[in-house]
Amino acid sequence: MAYVTVPKDLSKIKNKVVFNLTKRQLICIGIGAAMGIPIYFLTKDLIGTSNAATVMMVVMIPAFLFALYEKDGMYLEQILYNMYKVKFKNPPIRRYETINYYETEPPKKARRTKSKKGGTTRGK
Repeated sequence: MAYVTVPKDLSKIKNKVVFNLTKRQLICIGIGAAMGIPIYFLTKDLIGTSNAATVMMVVMIPAFLFALYEKDGMYLEQILYNMYKVKFKNPPIRRYETINYYETEPPKKARRTKSKKGGTTRGK
């Protein structure tokens, strides 16, 4: 008899639609193809086929990354938004820092010179 392993956490399982891709992945790849293929056909006569293919890939790669990249259960736009929040939207808390006087040079004190003429008598 054949045994099938069933994952314990069923929330991580995603429904596959076509070609073992999810609906989100199909939409993002479709957007990338809709942007990249016309660019290839419009630029292949001007800059050559290999350069046009390179431009097409550069245009399509961000859409593919949004479709396929996932880390710790978060998609790429969630990761980028969290990075934006940490760096720009919510500035970091300023930390209290002390100066270690043993690692710095001691401040130079003004030397007192005794003058021969005049001076104070301190009330006498």
